[in-house]
Amino acid sequence: MAERAQYEELIRQFSAFGAVRREMGRILPGDCPSGSAAVLALLGRYGDMRMSRLAELLAVDMSVTSRHVTHVADRGWIDRSPDPADKRSRILRLTPAGRDQVDELSLRTCRMLAERLDDWSDDDVAQLTRLMARLRADFEQTTRTPA
Repeated sequence: MAERAQYEELIRQFSAFGAVRREMGRILPGDCPSGSAAVLALLGRYGDMRMSRLAELLAVDMSVTSRHVTHVADRGWIDRSPDPADKRSRILRLTPAGRDQVDELSLRTCRMLAERLDDWSDDDVAQLTRLMARLRADFEQTTRTPA
């Protein structure tokens, strides 16, 4: 197990990571704030889903999810159709314009990361990706496991 000093440094790094998130937010189109971008990215990755599933993936409550969904729907990036299994629920799906927006967001983000990490080796980028995925998985597992 790591020593307390290592965890304290990790906490400082997490706090400083806000600068990375802010920089990534600056490259988003003006009509697509980070919450909307997250909705589009999740629909692009996982496909059609109910709003309750989207809220779970976003790790926010339904009212916040609803605001993000309304924003992207108003721009024509997603469709909301009745769920055949439960007419009270809606199935969210990307429209062709939404897929174009997902592609544009991905292009912008990849371009920015390539610029910022241009002096990193492929192995360094792969290791960072593996470790971040592992950290996220450990937190997701802890969140789902009752205490």
